[in-house]
Amino acid sequence: MERLEREYARLCAAAGAAPQEAVLRSLRELPGPRGRLDLAGHSLSLQTRCPGPAVPGAAPCEEGALRGRAPADLLKLLFQGNNLRTEGAEALGKLLRQNKSIRSLTLEWNSLGLWEEGFSFFCQGLRANNCLQQLDLRNNQINHQGAGELAMALTQNASLQELDLRWNNIGLLGGRALLNCLHSNKTLKRLELAGNNVPGDILKAVEQALDHNQDREAILSEAQNQVNILSKEVLSLKDEKNKQFMDFVDTVDKQKEEKARSERTSAARVSQLQEALDEQYSIMNSLKTKLQMTEAALALSEQKVHNLGELLNAMKQEQNSLAGCEIGWCRLESADREGKLLHDLSAADEKNLLLRNQVDELERKCKVQQDQLFQVKQDLTSTTAELKLRAVQAEERLEMEKRRFKQSLEDVESLRVKEVDRMTQHMEASEHSMQNRIQRLEAIRISLEEELSQVKAAALSERGQAEEELMKVRSQARLEEQQRLEHLKEKLRLMTESRDEAQNCCLKQKEMVAEAQAKAKQLSLYADGLRRRLDELQQDLDSKEEEKVAELNKVKVELQEQIGHLEAERAAQDGLREKIAALERQLKALSSNHREVLLDKEGEISLLLEKLRMKEAEISRMREEEAQRASFLQNAIMVYVQGSALGAHSSRR
Repeated sequence: MERLEREYARLCAAAGAAPQEAVLRSLRELPGPRGRLDLAGHSLSLQTRCPGPAVPGAAPCEEGALRGRAPADLLKLLFQGNNLRTEGAEALGKLLRQNKSIRSLTLEWNSLGLWEEGFSFFCQGLRANNCLQQLDLRNNQINHQGAGELAMALTQNASLQELDLRWNNIGLLGGRALLNCLHSNKTLKRLELAGNNVPGDILKAVEQALDHNQDREAILSEAQNQVNILSKEVLSLKDEKNKQFMDFVDTVDKQKEEKARSERTSAARVSQLQEALDEQYSIMNSLKTKLQMTEAALALSEQKVHNLGELLNAMKQEQNSLAGCEIGWCRLESADREGKLLHDLSAADEKNLLLRNQVDELERKCKVQQDQLFQVKQDLTSTTAELKLRAVQAEERLEMEKRRFKQSLEDVESLRVKEVDRMTQHMEASEHSMQNRIQRLEAIRISLEEELSQVKAAALSERGQAEEELMKVRSQARLEEQQRLEHLKEKLRLMTESRDEAQNCCLKQKEMVAEAQAKAKQLSLYADGLRRRLDELQQDLDSKEEEKVAELNKVKVELQEQIGHLEAERAAQDGLREKIAALERQLKALSSNHREVLLDKEGEISLLLEKLRMKEAEISRMREEEAQRASFLQNAIMVYVQGSALGAHSSRR
């Protein structure tokens, strides 16, 4: 945490103050155990009251207060006994307004209640805070006004659960303000008010309100848990249904993929068979083409053989004709032409021999071609038969593949239909079970709502009955209070009249004193010789007058004290009114013993009335004593005047 130490040192230097070692030690240990920063008992000075790096998210205050960012795990902050004043309270208010991590704040022994403006700003920050759960304000001299500020803050705060206000000066009015704020605050579960001069009935009412908040929180948490359980079950059912649906979709997709794969395989096999068949057809076509070419060549050879035969016949005819010519020439010509004929005959024999050789060669070739043609015909026949057999086998295999593929398609389709039916039945069964479960949960929710409505109706009826009884008791108490007030007003009027009479008596006594002084002045005209003695007597008379004035002032003071006591009694009556109002609020839960409480209160009122009678008797006694004193004083003055007159008369004699 060196950065926080440097930031704190920089802020202290900017404020012109030296960093405190205790604060630096606390910052070195930050974050403390369980995210706690302990600055208790360090007596932070005005400049170092709020270490800047220690607290997150607060705006700057005077002399470098609460700034910077704290670690995310800072959950608890302790400031016991640091004498935080207005600036510190304002800085804490800004901290609570902006901080989102602190869950517990301890401010014990800081006298925050003495600084009304700063404490008001602190309460405003508490009002805007939504994360603080525990607040310790023990021994902070918080009066009823500070309690009112806290109550106004608690009406809008929705996160604070524990508030410790022990050993402050909240009193009756502060207790009533805190009790009133609990009607709108539903999150506060613990409120400590010991040592605050708060009446017991208000403490009981506060305890009942806190119990009501705890019960409400328990009911809400239970209802929320049930709602969460139901939501989780519904979500699990939805997830299970979605999972089943996705499994069904995956199964259908797999079946579709398998079907497509089998279709592709069958199509590939069919294409292969078609290619083989096309190949056989092409071979047959090529063989047919070769056969046609061979037949054409054979026809050409036969044509050539026929031409050669015709040529051979022509040669034979020519040979026969030549032979006939030879015989005729033999007869007609002479022997010299015989050699020429022999030569021609040898040439003709050679030519015939050449022709015979050619004919033999042609016959041999024709025989070879006929053999080749026969072989080709046999090959063509065998190839055609083989091709026909292969075509039949291919057609049979194709038919078998078609039947098998059709059967596989039918099997896949039946399997898909069965799977779809099974999944549909399973989904219908699961949906039916889910609907039954939802209906049961809905019935449970409806029953819970009915129970809640019945409880609310019972509470409303009880509240109405309690309010009716409260109205009756309130009207009766109001009538009795009005009667008592009228009686007290009558007594106050009588006491005022007696006070006026006492003042009138005092005025008469003053007039008598004035007359005595006039007589003394008249007697001083006759007693010139005894002036010195008269002066002494006059001094005595002045002292008596001073005593009388002192006595009168004393009587006035006593009367004022009595009037103050009466006003205090009236204030006590006002306090009794407030107690009666508190009792009226408490009657909601204590309607069974309200008569005893009213009897006790009437006993207290009778005691107070008895005390009032005693005070009136004491006032009347003091009035009599004052009258006696006045009569004694008057007698003394008369005796003095008469003595002076007798002395003057005897001296004259």
